[in-house]
Amino acid sequence: MNSLRLILSDRRYFAPAWVFASLNIMIGTWVLYLPHIKMKFGINDAEIGIALFCTALGLLISIPFVPFVNQKIGVGRSTQIGVIVFALAYNLPMIAPTYVILCTGLFVAGFFSGFTDVSMNALVATIESTEKKHFMSAAHGFFSLGGFIGAGLGSIFIGLFSNPPLHMMVVGGFIILTNLILSKHYSGTKEIATSKSEQKNILKNIRPLFGLSLVAFIIMMNEGAVEHWSNLFLFDVIKVSENKAGLGFIAFSFCMTIGRFLGDGISQKIGSIKIIAYGCAIAFAAYFLVITSNLFLAILGFGMLGLGLSVIIPELFRLAGQTKGVPASIGISIVSGIGFSGFLVGPLLLGLISNSTNLIWSFAFLSVSVVLALGLIFLHSKMNYND
Repeated sequence: MNSLRLILSDRRYFAPAWVFASLNIMIGTWVLYLPHIKMKFGINDAEIGIALFCTALGLLISIPFVPFVNQKIGVGRSTQIGVIVFALAYNLPMIAPTYVILCTGLFVAGFFSGFTDVSMNALVATIESTEKKHFMSAAHGFFSLGGFIGAGLGSIFIGLFSNPPLHMMVVGGFIILTNLILSKHYSGTKEIATSKSEQKNILKNIRPLFGLSLVAFIIMMNEGAVEHWSNLFLFDVIKVSENKAGLGFIAFSFCMTIGRFLGDGISQKIGSIKIIAYGCAIAFAAYFLVITSNLFLAILGFGMLGLGLSVIIPELFRLAGQTKGVPASIGISIVSGIGFSGFLVGPLLLGLISNSTNLIWSFAFLSVSVVLALGLIFLHSKMNYND
């Protein structure tokens, strides 16, 4: 909890953490309206998967540009611009009049989501390195907190806003205003320059990042699947009402928030590899509760899943951002680029599996994937770390 106290006691650390929260407040609000979008356009699960694929495609395409922009204008300035444009872009899908424009709007939103995500993680990694502070996991905790705020408050307000685009517009305006006020605390931050000798050996230095990237691919596929499909699982499989469909995602986000606020301290005690391995094991057990299709057990399972997955991505990004001889934005871009491609495969694949079978089989597939991630992290640790 020391990292959480650090963030809450100093705006220098709270400001970048709020960017993390801001992204998921918008996404958490949008996810609540997926049943509305599905009914509005009369589309099936496969078509929902294709639409979400467009988000991931935009996100993935943005990532190669981030290190270049960060080096030109600074990682702090990139984060400031990214979060503001992101808040504007996420209004586009909600006002889309046709399915094609919906997919286009999601592509644009995904592009600026990826740009902001890499920039804000590089920003935190840079601050950690230069100021010898440890708050990456807690910053990701604010991302999860944002999802809890977006889905939690959104579930309350969804009955008050008869106009969904107005709801998104109000949330977007709040995000823009708060980040304009807070961004002065980090906008001037620039990455640590690498030496000429390190630049020459950069291809050799990035090799350990590919093992981390494979694990990130699997874990981000799981996070994206839960974020976009948990409420549809409750809505379609367990047959809850629309205003209760967000309960699974709320439980997931709440427990992920708690796990990430505790993660920095646990990581310092047992090491990154062990905490990632334990997280995978907890996630595997959680999926058994989800696929029981009992409302109470499924919500409990989504909560356990949030706890298990909570620390994995922050640890992977921390390791990537601190890779010797590799600038933070490049290290994080590689891991997040390959990792975020899980969003390309995940939502589309789950939609196709669900369309040919059902969502229970989709989530069973995810349970197998975390076992694979567990094996990969052990293999990676033997090859690269004595952790």
